[in-house]
Amino acid sequence: MAEGKWDAIVIGGGHNGLTCASYLARAGQRVLVLERRPLLGGATVSEEIYPGFTFSSCSYVVSLLRPWIMRELDLPAHGLEILPLEATFTPFPDGGYLLRDGDAERTRRAIARFSPRDAEVYSEFGRVMGELGRLIKPVIDRPAPDPASLDPRELLDMARLGRTFLDRGFDWLAAEYKMLTMSAVDLLSEWFESEALIAPMSVSGIIGTFLGVRSPGTAYVLLHHYMGEIDGAFRAWGLAKGGTGMVAEALASAARGLGAEIRTEASVERILVSGGRVTGIVLENGDELRARRVISAVDPHRTFLGLVGEGHLDPEFAGQVKRFKLRGSSGKVNLALDGLPEFSCLPGEGIHLRGDITIAPSVDYLEQAYDDAKYGRFSRRPFMDIVIPSLTDPSVAPPGKHVMSIFVQYAPYHLAEGPEAWPSQREAFGDAVIDTLAEYMPGLEDRILHRHVLTPWDLEKTYGLTEGNIFHGELSLEQLAFQRPVAGWAHYKTPLRNLWLCASGTHPGGGIMGAPGALCARAVLGQRGSAA
Repeated sequence: MAEGKWDAIVIGGGHNGLTCASYLARAGQRVLVLERRPLLGGATVSEEIYPGFTFSSCSYVVSLLRPWIMRELDLPAHGLEILPLEATFTPFPDGGYLLRDGDAERTRRAIARFSPRDAEVYSEFGRVMGELGRLIKPVIDRPAPDPASLDPRELLDMARLGRTFLDRGFDWLAAEYKMLTMSAVDLLSEWFESEALIAPMSVSGIIGTFLGVRSPGTAYVLLHHYMGEIDGAFRAWGLAKGGTGMVAEALASAARGLGAEIRTEASVERILVSGGRVTGIVLENGDELRARRVISAVDPHRTFLGLVGEGHLDPEFAGQVKRFKLRGSSGKVNLALDGLPEFSCLPGEGIHLRGDITIAPSVDYLEQAYDDAKYGRFSRRPFMDIVIPSLTDPSVAPPGKHVMSIFVQYAPYHLAEGPEAWPSQREAFGDAVIDTLAEYMPGLEDRILHRHVLTPWDLEKTYGLTEGNIFHGELSLEQLAFQRPVAGWAHYKTPLRNLWLCASGTHPGGGIMGAPGALCARAVLGQRGSAA
């Protein structure tokens, strides 16, 4: 049966879908959000998998969430509180470690143990990266520039952007060009000599990509992660109090307060198309919902090849969608612990446990982890990024207990035996993660009460991330800006009338950012740019 007539139906209750819905509702639109799971958030979700323990199951840190979105939707008033991470800690197999924290002088001395020269240039590198990030910031806070456009407004925007770089001089232009073409390791090696610093810093360039730290283009991905901002502090990262799902809950609260309706356990089976025009959706239970427009907050593959169907697409466009690379490369292990584990190189509780813990002891270690993935195997000794949120936010675990979140790379969706082999390899993957971490944290196994292992196959089946890609598509150079997801269709519109995209598979890309959702809403409403 058909129901209602909405101005917009948003498919997917992830953070971008909820952001888009909030802005449309604020403009007076009648908006309905449909989420197939019982919980909102998509990959931005908190779940009590085991009694008393709240896991940020997928996404686990916050920094890229655009400040203007937080301000315009007043997310703090809807319960969102970001708790800053205090340090980055890297243990080494020989018993040494590198601890970088908010104290500049203490960090300088820590780096000087490995290289006095690196210690002297470290702050300058941070300043330059921060400045490059600020130069790029207008790009991620506005629709992607379209170099083929003849629209005077578009041409003016591109001229302003070009003038921004030219006014900075040749050195800045050259630095930006390097960011777009170099590998993370090559870029960092121009600044630093110590592998103890280069290796852990380079991993920001591979997150969410099927690339190694020596692969060209990873320098830009590193910059993408440098654009984090909390309370005006650039390159600031934090945890959402109550778990990452509180980002989605705050957005949902804002959307409802503005008049949007949100339904969970409402799985969309297909998008209704007639004569190249979208008219609504069909739910799995058979209900038809009509709307003036449909906005998809799921990835381009799932939207076009699944919900729309190739038969409704121009063959050339369908081919471009098929060539849009996802290639999920990461997994997640969440642990419930009966006590706080200790590192053998730095025993006891301290600031090193309250920040970001990186298992990336050398560039060769990271490249060997990538080599496993290239041949269809999960990394036997993976790169890991770890936080213990219960130290900063005791609400996520019972008293005296702890939660550990472990992001793991590489875990290729396409195993040599095929993706369907993942269920039979899931526990072996979890074992490889724990065994590797236990080399630095002796006795960790004895503290584990529960473990929750997510492979790329699980990320696809449970959370709707096609091929397990956490960014809805790789952040490789050929898939950015005006080519994300398809050249000529990067401004959230699609070839089908009344169908729009608002998720991470669109510009400016992945992470808990909200910009794709907000910029899509502005495009739907005929607005340009952001409030930034």
